[in-house]
Amino acid sequence: MKKQIKKKGFSKLFLFLVASLFLLVWCQPGSAQIRLPRLIRDSMVLQRDTRLKIWGWASAGEGVSVNFGKKSYKTKTGPDGKWQLTLSPVKAGGPYTMKIDGSNHLILKDILVGDVWICSGQSNMVHQMSLHSVRYEADVASANYPEIRHFWVPNITNMQGPQQDLPGGSWKWANPTDVLEFSAVAYFFARQLYQKYHVPIGLINASWGGTPIEAWMSEESLKEFPAVLGTVTKNKDTAYINGLNRRVPATMPPAQRPQDKGLAEKWFDPSYAPKGWRTIAVPGYWEDQGIRDLDGVVWYRREIDVPASMTNAPAKVFLGRIVDADALYVNGKQVGNTTYMYPQRRYPLPAGTLKPGKNLFVVRIANNNGKGGFVPDKPYQLIAGKDTINLTGYWDYKVGQVNIPMRGFGGGGGIAAQYQPTALYNSMLAPLVNYAIKGFVWYQGEANTNNPGEYAKLQPAMIADWRQKWVQPAAPFLFVQLPGFMEMNYRPSESQWAAFREAQAGSLRVPNTGMAVAIDLGEWNDIHPDRKKEVGDRLALAAEKIAYGETGVVYAGPTFQAASTEGNKITLSFTNTGGGLTTSDGEEPAEFAIAGADKKFVWAKAKIEGDKIIVWNDDVPNPQWVRYAWADDPVNPNLFNREGLPAAPFQTGK
Repeated sequence: MKKQIKKKGFSKLFLFLVASLFLLVWCQPGSAQIRLPRLIRDSMVLQRDTRLKIWGWASAGEGVSVNFGKKSYKTKTGPDGKWQLTLSPVKAGGPYTMKIDGSNHLILKDILVGDVWICSGQSNMVHQMSLHSVRYEADVASANYPEIRHFWVPNITNMQGPQQDLPGGSWKWANPTDVLEFSAVAYFFARQLYQKYHVPIGLINASWGGTPIEAWMSEESLKEFPAVLGTVTKNKDTAYINGLNRRVPATMPPAQRPQDKGLAEKWFDPSYAPKGWRTIAVPGYWEDQGIRDLDGVVWYRREIDVPASMTNAPAKVFLGRIVDADALYVNGKQVGNTTYMYPQRRYPLPAGTLKPGKNLFVVRIANNNGKGGFVPDKPYQLIAGKDTINLTGYWDYKVGQVNIPMRGFGGGGGIAAQYQPTALYNSMLAPLVNYAIKGFVWYQGEANTNNPGEYAKLQPAMIADWRQKWVQPAAPFLFVQLPGFMEMNYRPSESQWAAFREAQAGSLRVPNTGMAVAIDLGEWNDIHPDRKKEVGDRLALAAEKIAYGETGVVYAGPTFQAASTEGNKITLSFTNTGGGLTTSDGEEPAEFAIAGADKKFVWAKAKIEGDKIIVWNDDVPNPQWVRYAWADDPVNPNLFNREGLPAAPFQTGK
């Protein structure tokens, strides 16, 4: 009997060990289940009318099958566990279901087939509809386009080499909630194309504010730029990068900064009795109003008389733009804050914040460098229901903190990876290259305006490389020429931004490219102008011509073609004149300057004659050069065609 009990115990132990071993083997990486790249998932949009790659990972040697569009495809993984299948072209439509089978079973639902666009660049491509929701309130409310979908590529960097997948992301469709996360430029671009062609549109948005073009280029595309390649090589050295990141920061650590008296003494509290406050105008920078070179914290306060009728309605405060960071307190409660300079401040007030009569508004502004304060020419208002109170005028102010500049180390306390060459291509674009697309939409350049000459070579190199990486040598590449920005100059002058726009326009020599001119859409005090719809619409017009082959569409404004000189006059001819040359204000063409061999420009007279413009100045008898809208921010670039598209800035000469 004892022997039988021992035998049964041994059998149970043996079975337990076998089961444990089976589970251990099953859970090893060699037995991994099918895994898909983040981009291939529910609700994706696939490119129509082309062969489609579907890929992923599984166990080495595992069989994988894909069923899509009533067809079945099979393959096996290689020793590295990777697999890839090529699907036959599918016409636009959906929704479809895709089944993927191996050791596990995956079902992807709600798939559409249409046109897919890679949207990339810096902050003006990033800017979501939510940041422009006041101007486009009706567009947000009416967004109901299940067939326009947007995939936001997470911001991530890698300087070591191309990556295989993304860490996150999902496809969302254009409804009043989710459209707020769409790039505004990309959404209006897609909406115009969808309304014309009624084909599903997929937008893959890989963009990051403040980043240079070099960050979006592969190592191979930089072979003609040895200095940039040298940086790529250095950045692959992790010991070098770790050494940079251990450096002493150039800014004072928070623990060593002077205390902000405003926070310590609660200057935002209604019970605080202000002493030693001075008067200052809002909007405006404090350096322009008697405060010299102050980097630190300045507090603003003002009592606003609010009628009882405004306290019973949803309220919001518009504080324009502020350099750099701010916090808004109303009646002692913080109701909003922004940590950097670029977004417009639009703060909703919680119910019960306002009271009839006097309400205390206090704004704490922290400035890191340059001029600090409220940016002029922006909305500063308290809005409740249909009533508005203007917040501009004189406020009281007091300095709460003065930052002491660090001496010694300069140049930063480490390396900002997103600004490094290849860092964003490797992490945000390389994982996408197997995904079939219609073309590219590019809005970038502000970070490269200091070197127009190099940009004129970099952008064509990037175009060629992207097309090669996606194996689509003729893929349309559409881009935005930078709008006007910074102070206006009422005299002809040199302009780096104008030279940069010329460098951008040089890429039009590359086949299948199109440029949306935005010179008339800028704001002197905002590098992120609010008018995004016009940019998207103009990009869509370029797509209609270049990507969709619409022969009759006028897709661009007047584009300089040639110049001829007779006496003291220069005659300019143009392409893309459409229904004819005109001006946006009905006046004579403005923003033309002329010069002789000395290249000393003076303002010129100009008149339209048919599809040409005659330019002259009686004080320049032998003209050789003409410039149009050659400025950081031209005052009145009014040359258009009758289709309402602006002329691109240009210069010409012998």
